[in-house]
Amino acid sequence: MIKDYTIRVAVINDLPIIVSIYNEAINIGYAIGDTQTKTVASMHAWFEEHTPSKYPIFVFEKNREILGWCSISPYRQGRDALRFTAEISYFTKSDARRKGIATALIQYAKSECHHFQIKTLFAIVLECNQASSALLEKENFQQWGFLPRVADFSGKEYGHLYYGYRLGEVVV
Repeated sequence: MIKDYTIRVAVINDLPIIVSIYNEAINIGYAIGDTQTKTVASMHAWFEEHTPSKYPIFVFEKNREILGWCSISPYRQGRDALRFTAEISYFTKSDARRKGIATALIQYAKSECHHFQIKTLFAIVLECNQASSALLEKENFQQWGFLPRVADFSGKEYGHLYYGYRLGEVVV
């Protein structure tokens, strides 16, 4: 477990390392649904949509180096009945995995969700991503759904697991 770290809201200058870490996950293969790497320019609008006041991106930083990040994203944006539900995504630099960074990010995000009026968090994981499933289960997320064979990697099909976590009531 890494000690003496900071988790903070990302700023635009963090975008290049955020994209780099995301691309590492793409290059691993079968970790996420994207198959083509991203550029900083292609992720700029996504970053801007993640406002610190409602849908933040958090970065895990140690010695001024960002080792991981997580985002809280809207679920079915614009559908008012779903306004208290959000998706969590998390990524760690490949050389910093299995050191508790993703755990710290998930725990931090869960602790902050009341500020954003989020009652329910969910994560979508490829069924072959056993490490991510184990992490979510360790953090008390429960499998709430399964979409079989929805992801196709050049003919190799995998399902999507939906994990959910109920945070509780929020004051509105």
